[in-house]
Amino acid sequence: MNGMLTALTLAGLLSAGLATADPGGSIEERMDRRGDAIEQRLQARGDAVNQRLDDRGDAAERRLDNGAYRAEGAGYPRMAGHLERKGDRLDGRLDRRGDRYEGRMDRRGGRVDQRLDRRGQAAGARGNGRH
Repeated sequence: MNGMLTALTLAGLLSAGLATADPGGSIEERMDRRGDAIEQRLQARGDAVNQRLDDRGDAAERRLDNGAYRAEGAGYPRMAGHLERKGDRLDGRLDRRGDRYEGRMDRRGGRVDQRLDRRGQAAGARGNGRH
């Protein structure tokens, strides 16, 4: 009996225009929200990877600088210079790799968001709920 009453109540609300058949909003709005959420996730992933690579580069540079300090103390100045330069190069390389990855994720997120916005607009213009 309750199920029947609910169905009749919903049917009455739909026919009166007080409820919509699309509970999540229009297809356009849903696609827009989905695109924004995906874009934010990709940006967060890019930021996290970039931070991890920066930290790795800094740690490697620190280790090589410690090795250079020990080499200097042991009487190997050329080895100390070599280790310092190696640390700087490694840190720079990892920083650039992180920046590239972060940029790639930002661009991918923007493209996904735009594509879903266009799909939502096209589906909304057609008036159907699925595409």
